[in-house]
Amino acid sequence: MKLKSIYLTLLFLSFFILNANAQKGWISLFNGKDLKDWNIKIAKHEYKENYANTFRVENGVMKVSYDGYNDFDQQYGHIFYKKPFSAYLLKVIYRFVGEQAKGGEGWATRNSGAMLHCQDPATMLKDQDFPISIEAQILGGDGEHERHTSNVCTPGTLIDYNGKLFTGHCLDSKSKTYAGDQWVTAEFLVLGDSVIKHIISGEVVLEYTKPQIGGGNVSNFDPKVKIDGKPLTSGYISLQSESHPIEFKTVQLYDLAPYMKDKAKLDKVLAKILKE
Repeated sequence: MKLKSIYLTLLFLSFFILNANAQKGWISLFNGKDLKDWNIKIAKHEYKENYANTFRVENGVMKVSYDGYNDFDQQYGHIFYKKPFSAYLLKVIYRFVGEQAKGGEGWATRNSGAMLHCQDPATMLKDQDFPISIEAQILGGDGEHERHTSNVCTPGTLIDYNGKLFTGHCLDSKSKTYAGDQWVTAEFLVLGDSVIKHIISGEVVLEYTKPQIGGGNVSNFDPKVKIDGKPLTSGYISLQSESHPIEFKTVQLYDLAPYMKDKAKLDKVLAKILKE
């Protein structure tokens, strides 16, 4: 019995150590099977209500669909990973498909986003349109105009760009236009409130610093949550539904928090994973 007890203890410790080490590396936020690790908040609906099956998994892909909508009616939605992060590299592989939902705004054609440093979704009010967050905006080409992807927008937030406070709502990256239904790989390097970099095909297309709560461009929020001037050092990650169907086949995150106190180690890890 003692030998069996020792064996089980060692087995448990091995599993714990392996799991702890895994959490320091790449984490698949989306498992390709279901949405069990995600929570949904759609404007005009209660927290965790997946209105009209907006967010679903089919054939190993997370889909944002509107076949259950009669009219989009500004029912902006977000699906949040279950836990917050502070320092990480987020990798998202996405593509736009099909036609925009009836009633969607013109600017929302082939428009979505990965929301960084989001407020806790449980603190969003029923009619709130967007989470207070930094939006890494995803845009698809319309076949006619130049449309950069991996831009930044600021619902209820502010950033510093080129050493100055940026008070506009959206700022374009220098990426090329990605038209059609092609898969696009976007990465977002987030290091607390020090720096955020948007990366497309291995190239940094936008960089800014000092994300903080402030500004406008968010409606129907709880004023107790919007503490203007508060640095955004961590938060939840969410993906958007803004009226145009989009699919995500990969949502991965490399947790960099364990390396934030050692710049040499951080630089070494970043040099490695940015080449993968």
